[in-house]
Amino acid sequence: MSDLKHLPLESLHEEAGARFGAFAGWRMPLTYPAGVMKEHLHTREKAGLFDISHMQLFTIEGANTAAFLSRACPLDAAALEAGKSKYTVLLNEKAGIIDDLIVTRLGSDRFMVVANAGNAAKDEAHFRSVARDFDVRIEALDRVFLALQGPEAESILLGAGLDLADLSFMTAAEPRENWFAARSGYTGEDGFEVALPEEEARRFAEKILADQRAMWIGLAARDSLRLEAGLCLHGQDLDETIDPASAAILWAIPKKIRESGDFIGAEALRHILAEDAGRVRVGLKPDGRQPVRTGALLLNEEGQTVGKVTSGGFGPSVGHPIAMGYVAPGYREPGTMLVAEVRGNRLPIAVHPLPFTPHRYRKG
Repeated sequence: MSDLKHLPLESLHEEAGARFGAFAGWRMPLTYPAGVMKEHLHTREKAGLFDISHMQLFTIEGANTAAFLSRACPLDAAALEAGKSKYTVLLNEKAGIIDDLIVTRLGSDRFMVVANAGNAAKDEAHFRSVARDFDVRIEALDRVFLALQGPEAESILLGAGLDLADLSFMTAAEPRENWFAARSGYTGEDGFEVALPEEEARRFAEKILADQRAMWIGLAARDSLRLEAGLCLHGQDLDETIDPASAAILWAIPKKIRESGDFIGAEALRHILAEDAGRVRVGLKPDGRQPVRTGALLLNEEGQTVGKVTSGGFGPSVGHPIAMGYVAPGYREPGTMLVAEVRGNRLPIAVHPLPFTPHRYRKG
């Protein structure tokens, strides 16, 4: 793992007994001594602290920033109020998903964008290419990025000296100089994501962990939490061959933008919407206790391939295996029975509503 990037707080994770692995070009904590099951359930019951410093933050500012973002993404950036965040996507000309992003308006001509680690360089190149036609400045920030997720998150942060009680889901603020904090996350729970300078980060993390309700959570539990919440992972559930309609994330694109927006990929997406998607993302519940993993083919009762699993594992909160994948539109209805091919065996699997666990976001 010598070529991997290292988290600024890596020594803290080592002290906590983390087991590391490679993810998106980074050396990342996968699990801690408590193990995936306990980490997962602790997040649902109290609060989990995640080091997400591998993700990339960009500030974009200048007179044309709203117009630039509305060109780069299927988004009405001008209509976004200051302090509000929006889930959106970067599309290619064929409406394939380059990445999924969170865009936050910080001021009249200033926005924050949070991008996925594995796509950071590609996203930045894409942004800079689009920016040639606009008066904007793009800066890739160097920050430690921490997520505290779970029902006790607000109270724990208050005890650590950070009062974010005024924020509701998908709103954000700059509580201190060079800090960015949003009430958002990737678990389905209430929680916060806080970006801050490296020199302040270790002390902040230690203050959070001094509260016994908080514990470090690794990537393995982050994956099972987001899968239970029905949230996509780019590179598995989303990629440049998948469009927003197929991915069942059209809710992220306002209707008027779908119909008349001038974003990259607009014509292709309108064509897809007129023709109907050839596949659609669904939840899947395997029969029995054996998880069905990424890449497993999905067959109908005639033995024809009608889909594929893109994410799969065990859901500790629901107590059974869970998965997501893509199926032909005729097989999208909950309760539809299919068969998953797993190492030569055929396991019954049912289409299941998403999410598997209810979202518990703090609405306004």
